[in-house]
Amino acid sequence: MASRNFIQTGRKIVAIGRNYSEHAKELGNAVPKSPFFFFKPTSSYITNGESIEVPPGLKDVHHEVELAVVIGKDGRDISAEDAESYIAGYALALDMTARDLQDKAKKAGMPWSAAKGYDTFTPIGDFIPKDQIPDYNNVDLLLKVDGVTKQNGNTRDMVFKIPALISYVSSISKVQAGDVLLTGTPAGVGKVVPGETITCELAAGGKILSQLRFPVINRPKA
Repeated sequence: MASRNFIQTGRKIVAIGRNYSEHAKELGNAVPKSPFFFFKPTSSYITNGESIEVPPGLKDVHHEVELAVVIGKDGRDISAEDAESYIAGYALALDMTARDLQDKAKKAGMPWSAAKGYDTFTPIGDFIPKDQIPDYNNVDLLLKVDGVTKQNGNTRDMVFKIPALISYVSSISKVQAGDVLLTGTPAGVGKVVPGETITCELAAGGKILSQLRFPVINRPKA
């Protein structure tokens, strides 16, 4: 089973797009009729207290707080009914996005993997065992920038629920132990700049299970 070392052992990060309707609307996007996803490199992981780097030339880097699902065993063509047995646990995560680069790529009809894949663009917290979140449809996600609340949502508002997401992804790409599924972000995404600090938390059943802090800095010169 996957455990706390999923950052070292997981082979891929699968990120679901536009899975909260209000987030889709705030960016002027249609709410999808079926799930869609993109891959992020595992080299983009950082852990609590490390710095999010803003690369040179990027002017609009956004925060997106998410519930991450950690896959516990290999499988493909998984039914929604069986999907829960593939969940090892969860984590609190961010999907940082170079929005200016993403918008440019979308207008040109090109892939926008680069906008999501920079080093430090997947901050993530410690592994939360499955039994600590008995209801993944009722998880609170909170994000603040310099103490000001920017995102405050709940997983009940997901367009596509976690079993459906696991089933869909596994029909295309085998899921493997240690893989991380980012399940989408609630409304309130926005720009961060070097010098600011992002804090975020995940709570379930009235109990805070994860709290993270990430300073934002300019990417150091090589």
